[in-house]
Amino acid sequence: MRRQQAPQSSGPLVGHVRKGRQYLSPLAATGVLEIGDWVRDDLPDLLWPVLTLAELGTSGAVRFIRWQAAVQSDLAECQVKRSFVADGLDGRFTSLDRLVLEIPEARDSIKARAAEYGLLPDSVAAVLASYPERPAAWLIDRELVAPSQAVVDLLCRAMLEILKDGHREAIVKCLYIWSAVQAGTFSSDATTIELLKPYPNDLATRGRADTVVRASWGALRGMLLHNDPTYFDAAGKWARVFWGINSMITHCVRRRSVDQKRSGGESMPENTDPSPTPEDGAHLRQFAMDLMSSYVEALETAPARLYDQERQEVHSGLVARAAREVITALGAPDLWCMEHGAHVGRMLVEVRIYLQWMALQGPEIYRSYQEYGAGKAKLYSRIAEEIPIEQAGAGVKEAVEELDRLSHNHDVIDHRVVDTRDSFAGGKSLRAMAEECGLIDLYRRSYYMSSGVTHSEWWSVETHCMERCMNVLHRGHLIPSLSLSSGGNVQLASAWVDQLYALIRISLQILDTDKQAVTHAFSWLEEADE
Repeated sequence: MRRQQAPQSSGPLVGHVRKGRQYLSPLAATGVLEIGDWVRDDLPDLLWPVLTLAELGTSGAVRFIRWQAAVQSDLAECQVKRSFVADGLDGRFTSLDRLVLEIPEARDSIKARAAEYGLLPDSVAAVLASYPERPAAWLIDRELVAPSQAVVDLLCRAMLEILKDGHREAIVKCLYIWSAVQAGTFSSDATTIELLKPYPNDLATRGRADTVVRASWGALRGMLLHNDPTYFDAAGKWARVFWGINSMITHCVRRRSVDQKRSGGESMPENTDPSPTPEDGAHLRQFAMDLMSSYVEALETAPARLYDQERQEVHSGLVARAAREVITALGAPDLWCMEHGAHVGRMLVEVRIYLQWMALQGPEIYRSYQEYGAGKAKLYSRIAEEIPIEQAGAGVKEAVEELDRLSHNHDVIDHRVVDTRDSFAGGKSLRAMAEECGLIDLYRRSYYMSSGVTHSEWWSVETHCMERCMNVLHRGHLIPSLSLSSGGNVQLASAWVDQLYALIRISLQILDTDKQAVTHAFSWLEEADE
């Protein structure tokens, strides 16, 4: 038997159990945790009591209990286990079908007693008649009809009440307990039994009892699935029909539509216009341009190593790439937010790690960096050449020629090596570089989250690009947002400039650029401070 690894003793995931490159919470590591969605999978099957409670209030629960007792009495002489009959009266459509399949005469008793106790008022029957392929279709004697607005309104109200009210949810989920109690087949520990005896009338214990009912309902569901993995297949099939029909009979509702109604019909503005440049951030773009100009001035006025120029080329190229990205972003305030500007912060961290890690290596690392890129240019040109002539546009030929030039390969002697490893450092990851040059905290705190946005990790897509549908009949699914993220975050834009300045200073220090040239190039900063 494989020994389970000990939980992490330090770091942000302390207490988690490592399994390969996954980190599991202690509960998830047990292997027995299964997250369910009762609204999606089970609520459609329990639609009858959900609707009835919405129409009749708490008296509906009392009527269901009496209905259970009457049907059990009607079927007392049947040659089946009392527990089977009790299970069939737990409020589920599929349970009714299972019961009638075994005891055909149960159908008449179920319908007659439901009518006797008023559990199928016209409003509820009208809702049920709106859905095709519903289990226990025999429960009502109505033709399938398109839902009216009154039907939709009742359905929405019933769904909203069961979702917002934990006590109402517990009442519906307690039907199986009450049925088992009346059949004499319910068993539990003494504490639970004492708690449920006065339920739901004892207000002092009702909250605790609600919790116990909901928990035991989930435990029962898990046990039934464990004993028979197909037990809820019919309920799942019906749930798919139910939610699918809801998407056809009602439209998605956006939050701004709800807010518009609440505000008396006034239209709610969308955030789609370009963000104006904030006054306190208007100077940032020019400031970044001046920093870059001073960097170039310092390099060009200081003595240069022209025999082995790769180090200065790589430094100045990476810093220029970072500065150009920052300057461009600062010209568009819409980008001054996490969603649209994450790539800027990510790139600044990446360039800093590259420069500081390469500074710890031998001088040949700079040529390796350049040759790795040249090999990639050769690979890209070959890929572009694979495009069929009939599909290639006018720009493909030019792109191939430019990539060939950037590969620095000989026209006759094909000497350029193509390295497809993950990085120029023999495949070493950026994280490993960060660890080796003492920037792992910067990597974890700045690069991680920005990468999540850049690579469209779901948490980022959900928070930036999606909104919750406000139509309760749509199960709260996510729909694309029509509003753009608010830009103009001066604090974020200022942080980019600060990082750019730090990058410039680090580069000049690593290059050991003449101090007098650096001081002269950046003298305007001291004058500005004065």
